[in-house]
Amino acid sequence: MSFMPEYLSPESPGVERLLIVDGHAYAYRAFYAIRSLSSPTGAATNAIYGFIRMLGKVLATVKPTHAVVVWDGGLAPERMKLLPEYKAQRPAMPSDLEQQLDEIVAYLAAANIQSFMREGGEADDYIAVLADRAAAAGWEVIIASSDKDFMQLVSPQVRLHNPNDKSESLWGAEEVRAKSGVEPTQIVDWLSLTGDAVDNIQGVPGVGAKTALNLLHKFGSVDELYRRLAEVEPVRLRNALENSQDIVRRNQALVRLNHQAPCSLSLEALAVKQSNHEALRQLFGRWGFKTLLRELEEGPLRPAELFAVKDGAA
Repeated sequence: MSFMPEYLSPESPGVERLLIVDGHAYAYRAFYAIRSLSSPTGAATNAIYGFIRMLGKVLATVKPTHAVVVWDGGLAPERMKLLPEYKAQRPAMPSDLEQQLDEIVAYLAAANIQSFMREGGEADDYIAVLADRAAAAGWEVIIASSDKDFMQLVSPQVRLHNPNDKSESLWGAEEVRAKSGVEPTQIVDWLSLTGDAVDNIQGVPGVGAKTALNLLHKFGSVDELYRRLAEVEPVRLRNALENSQDIVRRNQALVRLNHQAPCSLSLEALAVKQSNHEALRQLFGRWGFKTLLRELEEGPLRPAELFAVKDGAA
């Protein structure tokens, strides 16, 4: 019996649609959404199960013809050179989650969904590269992540699927404007002025989201802002911007995704294929996923309630 989910077939024949999943973001979300789930041997499986259900749900929503999960391979050396404290405040990955990552990758291999990681490379940069390639080929692109950095990639061909958005709508420029107040093309400048606490990036002192928004509405870009700095009022704000120009320029380089990161994946290699039924059966059995085993034997995996666990078992 094939384990090729029925909902993976494209909505419209001839339309190529690439789904790019932010792997670590989804794994973390799955890990914290489900607690106390383990295999018959006692190994933690909560992130594995949650990841499978989350992926199934986004596949059901997006209906891609092509798909890939991109993983972080470390922090980009060029960003670390600019800011040694870049992302330094982030806690280490929980050991129970780290131990499940290879198993998630094993699931993806059995499901015939591509994984990609490059040592010393950040997933965000490779997601940008793949999105560029697919958009240049005339494909639709959906990036599945709640990371605000991806708002800079939104275009008529590139949209976002934010798992935090319960409406499950695909974000375009209108949603980016509603969330940030600026255009997708202004996201880098907006974050360069405000900074980004999540990534340990300091912004201009006294410049918060509202002030940055007002500045970009008036001047359009950081370049134009500094060209016409004498027009900025009050003087206190003008002085803060003048004294922080090096910081803002550095932040632009930190926040802007690297569209030139080397990536060996071809778009053709990302085509959705039939899953390996026997490999999935063995994995689900090893992990003790009784519900998924039953669904596997009954037919295509259905997009069940997110993180649903029936009868107390996975």
